[in-house]
Order: sequence, then C-alpha cells, then structure tokens
Amino acid sequence: MTLRTLPLPFKVLATCYLLTVGVGYLFAIAYLYLLDFGPHNQPRVSAVQVVIDKYYGKREETQLEAALHGSMSEHVTPSERGEIIQWMRRGASEAEFARIQPILNKSCITCHSPESGLPLPALTSYAEVSKYTTVDVGKSLQSLVRVSHIHLFGMSFIFMFTSFIFAFSERSWVLRSVLIAIPFVAIWLDIGSWWFTKFRPLFAYTVIGGGALMGLSLAAQISLSLYEMWVPRRSGR
Repeated sequence: MTLRTLPLPFKVLATCYLLTVGVGYLFAIAYLYLLDFGPHNQPRVSAVQVVIDKYYGKREETQLEAALHGSMSEHVTPSERGEIIQWMRRGASEAEFARIQPILNKSCITCHSPESGLPLPALTSYAEVSKYTTVDVGKSLQSLVRVSHIHLFGMSFIFMFTSFIFAFSERSWVLRSVLIAIPFVAIWLDIGSWWFTKFRPLFAYTVIGGGALMGLSLAAQISLSLYEMWVPRRSGR
C-alpha cells in the first residue's frame, strides 16, 4: 500500500494531521522569535548571538545592565541608565532601591509586570529586580533539564507520526530511510547543543543548524506526502 492507494478517509486524516503540524511548527517559530527577540524588537541582533545570550548568557554584565544597553535602552534616559547601573555596581542594595524604583515604574512597568500579559520578567519589587542584578549565565541547569525532556518527548511524537505517514511514500527505500532518520538526528543536534552552548558559545551554530535541519526535514515529509496523496500520477509512469 502506498500514499496514492490509501482509502479516502485515511488520506483525509493524514492530510489534516500534516497540515495542522505544519501550521503548528510555523507558530512555534514565530513564538520563539517573539520570545527571544522580544517586544523590543532588535532586527540587527544575529540569531547566533541570541542563542549565545539565551544559553551561555552575557557574562560580562548583569542581565539588567545588558537590557539597559540593549532592548530597554530607548525607554530610559542616559542619566537614568547611569543611575541604575551605578546602583548595581555598588551592590544593588535594598536600602538604595527606593531611589531606583520610580525610574523602573516610569519606564519599565508597562511591559515588565504580570498585568501586561507579556512573557517578560516582572520588575515591580526589589525581590523581582534583584534576580537580574547578578551576572547573566544563561539558562539554569534545572531549566535546561525541564525544556529538554519536554522537547525530546514532544518532537519525537510529532516526527514519529509524520515519518509513519511518509513511510508509505513511493520514494526509494534509501530516500525514505534517510528522510525518516534526519529529523531525529536534528533533534539530538538541536537539543544536545543547548547543553554544549551553556559552556561553549561556539555550539550556538549547531543549535541553529539542528533547528534548520529539523524544519527542512519536516517540510520535506509534509510536502512529499501531500503531493503523493493528492496529485495524480502522470500517465506513462
């Protein structure tokens, strides 16, 4: 049995699944872009640098200082920025926070509060702000463990079903086998490189390469499967 000879109900089921997964993957890419580049959009920041900042961190400065020089720079005046940075370099004490809080309330709370609904850290109290006045070392090991196991399980299930459908393709055994294996190799490269990037920023390139390979292999499986299910074979073939 091949994709072309599947009964109509199975074709409809497979088509609905493949289209839903494809659209879902596009939304996932859009979400990652909005989350990592943030509502303070910085199109000049390279994808490699974003990955390094996310997993390795910005170890030459605190997270709050990095934001004040980067995504939040347009929301504070130079004097306000200098005052906050000097406060952090003096130890970011709670006693002096009373002088800093009005600046944050005026310039940052619109986005950095639970009420905003944005996926951004809250900066409404000293306890919340103090989390970002230490050196940024990227994602914690606990966070990496959590997102790694979620993605490994989730992506494996997605590719198991897309690969199962594609296995009925009329393509050669070699092509089918390779295209079924590639997504899983891409998952290992992508997620495994999160851990390597945590300690060596150079592996950020592997994260991007693994993610690109994953997307391309998913697109190939979906497009080839849909083509064979719904485009009639040319006469003479």
